[in-house]
Amino acid sequence: MYLQRNDSRNTECFNLDWFFYHGGKEQVPGEKDITEYNSIKLPHDWSLSYPFNEDAASRGSGGYVETGVGWYRKIFSVNPAAVTGKKVILLFDGVYMLARVWVNGSFLGEHIYGYTPFEWDITGLLKKDGSENSIDVRVDNSAQPNSRWYSGSGITRNVWLLGVNDTHVSSYGIYVRQKTIDENKAVFTVETKVHTAYDPDFCKKSDSIQLETSICLADGTVILQQMTKADDLTGTKLIKNESNAAEILSFLQCIELVSPMLWDIHSPYLYKTIVRVYQDGILKDEKIQHTGFRDITFDSQQGFLLNGNRVKLNGVCIHHDGGCVGAAVHPQIWERRLVKLKDMGVNALRMAHNPPDPELLDLCDRLGLMVMDEAFDEWQILKWKELGSNTSASRGYSEWFENCHEEDLRIMLLRDRNHPSVILWSIGNEVPEQTAKDGHLLARHLKEICHELDPDRMITQGNDQICAEPNAARDEFLKELDVVGYNYVNRWRTRMETLYDDDKRKYPNRCMIGTENQSISGVRGEYMLSMQDRAGWWKHPYFSAPVAVGKLLHYTMSHDYVAGDFMWTGIDYLGEAHWPSHAASAGVMDMCGFEKDSYYFYKSIWNRKELMVHLLPHWNLDIEEGTILPVLGYTNCDSTELFLNGRSYGKKAYAYPAYGMTERYGHFDKEPVPVNTDDLFLSWDVPYIPGCIELVGYKDGKEAARHTVRTALAPAMVRLSAYKKTVVLDGLDVVQIEAEILDSDGNLCVQADTELTFSADGALKVIAVDNGNTEDMESRKANHIHAFHGKAFAVLQSVSQKEWQERGKDSGLEESCTVPKECKINVHAAGLQAESICVSFDESIYN
Repeated sequence: MYLQRNDSRNTECFNLDWFFYHGGKEQVPGEKDITEYNSIKLPHDWSLSYPFNEDAASRGSGGYVETGVGWYRKIFSVNPAAVTGKKVILLFDGVYMLARVWVNGSFLGEHIYGYTPFEWDITGLLKKDGSENSIDVRVDNSAQPNSRWYSGSGITRNVWLLGVNDTHVSSYGIYVRQKTIDENKAVFTVETKVHTAYDPDFCKKSDSIQLETSICLADGTVILQQMTKADDLTGTKLIKNESNAAEILSFLQCIELVSPMLWDIHSPYLYKTIVRVYQDGILKDEKIQHTGFRDITFDSQQGFLLNGNRVKLNGVCIHHDGGCVGAAVHPQIWERRLVKLKDMGVNALRMAHNPPDPELLDLCDRLGLMVMDEAFDEWQILKWKELGSNTSASRGYSEWFENCHEEDLRIMLLRDRNHPSVILWSIGNEVPEQTAKDGHLLARHLKEICHELDPDRMITQGNDQICAEPNAARDEFLKELDVVGYNYVNRWRTRMETLYDDDKRKYPNRCMIGTENQSISGVRGEYMLSMQDRAGWWKHPYFSAPVAVGKLLHYTMSHDYVAGDFMWTGIDYLGEAHWPSHAASAGVMDMCGFEKDSYYFYKSIWNRKELMVHLLPHWNLDIEEGTILPVLGYTNCDSTELFLNGRSYGKKAYAYPAYGMTERYGHFDKEPVPVNTDDLFLSWDVPYIPGCIELVGYKDGKEAARHTVRTALAPAMVRLSAYKKTVVLDGLDVVQIEAEILDSDGNLCVQADTELTFSADGALKVIAVDNGNTEDMESRKANHIHAFHGKAFAVLQSVSQKEWQERGKDSGLEESCTVPKECKINVHAAGLQAESICVSFDESIYN
């Protein structure tokens, strides 16, 4: 039974005990029959539960996956006390797409966009005696192809059941607006909207409602507090409908905090803003809003400044999918990925090209990652979803834009504007309107909405048609953008050489940022030696791929006025593919979250504090011995030296960052090192001879880093490692397992493709597997998969305490009903020595 606690506000996860049907039959809302349904948990994405299919309606853009229509049903009961005299709100964080919802057979409404939240007050439709209720959700993703990348299908984000009093803080009703922020003081306002039942005599008793706002340290210590009475209100708004009437009361409190701890990328400090609403002296609601105080500025000369300090945005674009789990991504999966990206030197993410899961923004707040928050990939003009030999008419958000865009943009802004990580709003990506005659008017309209709800952050748009031929982005369109976003700045004519120079001379006061530019794409462990047929003009041999990418990166890092760059992409993603691929390999990490060689290229430039070297390719190549082969080195050391089987092939160094004389002629702060290249990587031509190849990095003349790669012997064993070894037995928490196939000496067997089968002895279940191979057609929802270049990945999910106890009762073993303390995860691979790994259960938190 839900909402049993007698708190002023109950927020309960509504993700367990759902049922799902995907077939040709329309279901009848309000019925409780689940015989044709499968038991599932939310978030849920059905698209990867079916085989990849070249003829799928989603085509290559959508990843060749199943879409169509799916039905969700949940049978539940609610505490009668929560229904009588209170309100019950049903909140969906995101459903892709076109969700229609019923409670006990009564239609609530529909929501189209798959990336924005929506909610309804369902109090009047619930049983008041504690008996069973039903919720039905029809999800329609049959308008295909409707996305230029994998969208997923289903209730792909969390669902919540909220119990509140008639008088309560409105949804997204707290806005902490930062006015003046520096190390000496933080001046800000807290605007709170309070929802209360409409009373025509309200004005006669306006002092009956009071708002108390507390500013607390991260540990909960109250450092500031302010009380405001309703007669100090800045305004009210009356809302009426057929069943009830409500009034929105708006409180505005001005607060000053002395010597604040600032939020930044190295120390992302978060305060708590606790808002309490009292009516006639009785606590009616309490809501917590995390807050980080920081000052952000985009400047046409200095680029981007955080807390008054110039910071280069070392950014990557990411899509919303989590590889083998599809669009239903647990925050632990995101955390593992983001921690790796931050170690690479990433400090900013572009949420391409839609509002992200709110849990992802929470992680960015906590980890110190800045965010470009993006609303749309498509406005009024339809984009063609051309990938994968698409012969169908494209569909898209443009069909619903006119009716939905304002609501979707507003809810994104209201939901996300308190996140300190969000530094820039993006109103679109590569929209055709940038070249249209009246496109600037629509851009202005969207900008005005952003500035209405958030007057302080700037807006941008990813423009791919600046100086394009035959139709270029119009000046009047670009003038509407506070910060002009450049997608593929080096794409056209001499801009391959001049990059941003031309526009800087022509528009000296323009704020500029690279919103999307090419990375060193490629498949992990694969090395192209030449331009291959049908590979795509953007794919280069491994030894030349870093050249153009490095040139742009060098320019961006050394020109202050360019605020930064968002490289495409941080992680491989489903969709935007040509058969037999079902995913795009543009990332510096694959869909398993395994680092590619390109990861270390960026790390060598973006993370200068951690001395490192990395060489490529691996040394188990299928080429003739003695073949002369380019070996690349990525490093942030002063110089590096390559050794093959003990023989030196010479020291080399590159010219970044280059510094001139200081203080007087002929004086250098640091002794100059002879350099070989202006590229951001080093290269040696050596014969391919199996054995041991090493790259040694030197700092101030001493060895500082070493990367050793050996030709692996035959596969002998499987090694497992887990990201976090403590699990909550709540039915939702996950464990992520990395598997590596090694030889008898512990070297990675990059040539191994052995099938690995994962299992668990206890309260965990394998829910997804992957290997990073974009052309592998194996099911991602099985418990087994072939390794790819010696690696594979598995996700296991916990059962709930209730499930565990029911399992024990069914088995007849009374001791099985007790909460387990740990679980052993196993892997089996024919002919290889297997390994197990244990994870423990957090006994402090159970549902």
